[in-house]
Amino acid sequence: MDTVIVQLPEVRGLHAEPAGRPRLLKLGPGQTADFGRGAPGRPVPVRLPDPGVSRCAGQITAAEDYWRLSNYSRTATYVVENLEGAGEHIKVAPGRLGAPVPFEFSRVVLPSEGAQASFKVFAPQHAYRDDTGGGPAGGEHTVMPFALDATAKYFLVLLALCEPRLRNASTGAVPGVGDVLERLRPLTSCRDLTRSAVNYHVDYLASAKLRLRDDSVDPDTDTLAGGKREELVAFALRFDLVREEHLALLPPRAPSRPSPAARQAARAS
Repeated sequence: MDTVIVQLPEVRGLHAEPAGRPRLLKLGPGQTADFGRGAPGRPVPVRLPDPGVSRCAGQITAAEDYWRLSNYSRTATYVVENLEGAGEHIKVAPGRLGAPVPFEFSRVVLPSEGAQASFKVFAPQHAYRDDTGGGPAGGEHTVMPFALDATAKYFLVLLALCEPRLRNASTGAVPGVGDVLERLRPLTSCRDLTRSAVNYHVDYLASAKLRLRDDSVDPDTDTLAGGKREELVAFALRFDLVREEHLALLPPRAPSRPSPAARQAARAS
């Protein structure tokens, strides 16, 4: 089981990838990956080609549902940002080994001479306690098999996809990417949301959070992407992963505008 996913930084002129398909490195519990500039004959899995970054700057280690960061530098402090937080971050001091990172969506930032040297790390197996049932006291707590964080952007994307069927079970159509953008952008946390970000969250939900499929389908291919959205909605509603009470997380819906015929009839009356 993959507990950590590293989104490898883009390296110009190398490993050209189609738009919207970042290179990913998946790690299971106990697996490690070094990061840094690398050296001739000694490449590193996570390459940061900046002269200000050490050849082997550090290492990440996947744990059960989180990861640890080791800083091999003698002088540089590394910063791990919470991509879902409002400026929340932790600092990993020079020489610190195995610092636990509690964030599900993280960006590791290293001091550099050129553009920002950074890479993203995702820990999709974060577990959350299920408080919906009142079981007997004692023993281990029950956790949700599908660990969804209702405060995360990916959950809002899933909620926007499911909204029509939550409001009307007979609705057949699943919202497209443009519909999701229009629905979520009034939220302060989603003002910078883009089509590629929505596509990424759909892929993240399908492959990492709900583990529906593991393929290399291009999210910009409408037919296949539409099938993936349909599958996500059907699965989430079948297991009540999103419910009517979650609709309060969405912005208020704009009142529907009457059709031209209705407006003309109203003026005539």
